[in-house]
Amino acid sequence: MIIEPRQIIEESDSEITINWSDETESKYNAAELRKACPCAGCINEWTGEKTLKTETIAADLSFSSIAIVGRYALNFNFSDGHDTGIYSFQFLKQLPNKN
Repeated sequence: MIIEPRQIIEESDSEITINWSDETESKYNAAELRKACPCAGCINEWTGEKTLKTETIAADLSFSSIAIVGRYALNFNFSDGHDTGIYSFQFLKQLPNKN
């Protein structure tokens, strides 16, 4: 069974909630999503090793904008200017969340 978001709620400029088709809910904040960024600038494409120094991410990071990518992902533009990560719904569902 494919689990998809039923609703994506921007709770504030730094938090989102996703209500999933399996009746669960996940809460995420901008700083934690930024630290988990799956893009090639944050993860070595060849080794899978994280290259992002998570200690450099400000705790008060916020979203500048959020966009849906096709029917499979979200893209976040963060207040630190980073915007290259594509967060698939599958990836988001597997992340630890604040719930």
